[in-house]
Amino acid sequence: MCLLDSVREWTPERIRCASATHRSPDNPLRDGGRLGAACGIEYAAQAMAVHGALLAASDVEPRQGFLASVRGVDLRVGRLDDIADDLDVQAERLSGDENNILYRFAVSAGERLLLAGRAAVILNAEKLR
Repeated sequence: MCLLDSVREWTPERIRCASATHRSPDNPLRDGGRLGAACGIEYAAQAMAVHGALLAASDVEPRQGFLASVRGVDLRVGRLDDIADDLDVQAERLSGDENNILYRFAVSAGERLLLAGRAAVILNAEKLR
């Protein structure tokens, strides 16, 4: 499932993506005909995954990432499917090492902040056992 339409810009510290899939009636995250605002966390997680892929060396096998936790999430709307503008999905890497990464994320539409928070990502969690 790919929810993002494009990468608008990226640096080693952050990424900014765009999406119009929140308005799609066949969005796989819809439930009961609506797309709740908390689904924006998945949009942000996909931006983080793309960011990791862009940063990875081309000669290294891709690593699977797992969203371990989200914190400080501020949902400013109840749903996303009724937002007319495209989503602007941003993620900023705050800290991390080769197995654990902390991101701050925000999902906006136009000038309106829809949701924001922080997410911890673990890479190759099966190696932590």
